[in-house]
Order: sequence, then structure tokens, then C-alpha cells
Amino acid sequence: MSASDTRPGFRITGWHVLGAFVVFFGVTTAVDAVMVVDAYRSFPGQVTSSPYEEGLRFDAALHQQRSQAGLGWRMTAGFAAPGLVELTVRDRAGAPVGLARIEARLERPATEVGRIPLSFAPAGPGVYRAKAHADAGAWDLRLSAYDRQGRRFDAERRLMTP
Repeated sequence: MSASDTRPGFRITGWHVLGAFVVFFGVTTAVDAVMVVDAYRSFPGQVTSSPYEEGLRFDAALHQQRSQAGLGWRMTAGFAAPGLVELTVRDRAGAPVGLARIEARLERPATEVGRIPLSFAPAGPGVYRAKAHADAGAWDLRLSAYDRQGRRFDAERRLMTP
């Protein structure tokens, strides 16, 4: 190398930085596009093996919700005492509702283990009680209540035992 050789070394300019950004985001966009196309092609559009039957069940559930809203019943539930679940049912005007049958169970929110079937008995006008030997913690009460005309009211409530 001679003293007269004043050739400058490599320098990063704005064009280099722009090129690096374009290449980086171009590769990222291309990979994302490939993954989106692959996901779209591999998804059949079904989330159940029997979509028609699931649709019929969903329509029936919507019809039940509309019918139930038309009843105007209000239901409260809770542990009246340790081991005793109390259910109160009132109509739109606040009068007690006489039920012919109640199908109910307690179950843990996070597991199917430990379900407790409940047998409610009348304890007063619009008040029903069932014995439940439930451990402390959170329980979900799921029930279907039927009046003497066969009208159904479905409810789910989160109950806490001390």
C-alpha cells in the first residue's frame, strides 16, 4: 500500500439501511403470506363432525331462550346454610312460581369430577331446598325447572361454599 492510495473503506449509507429494511420486511411479509395461505388451505371450515345437528341444537337453544324470556321468571339460588341449597322462583309480578319438577346438579367449574345431583323439595311459596354435601369452594348449579304446564326454565349459577 502506498501513501498515495487514499481509497476509502466501506461505509453504510442511507441506501444500505433502506435496502436492509426493504429486504427484512419483504421476507417477513412473504413468510406471513405463505403461512396464511397454508392455514387457509388446510382448514376445512368445519369445527364439528356433525354441523347440521349442531345447528339444529343451536336453533333449539335460541328458541328455548326466547320462550324462557317470555315467561318473565326470576330465579335466585345460593347456600342457605352449610349443605343446603335454596332456590327462589318469582314471576314477572313478583308472585311465587309453583314448580312441578326441578332437575339440578352441582358441579365444579373446572372439572367433571364430583358432580352432585340435587333433589329439590318445596319449602314455601316459590322456595325450594335441596341437601348438598358440597366441599368448600366454587360450584356451578345447573338446573331445568318445569311448571305444571310443562314450561321449562334453564339456569346456571355460580355458588360459593364457605
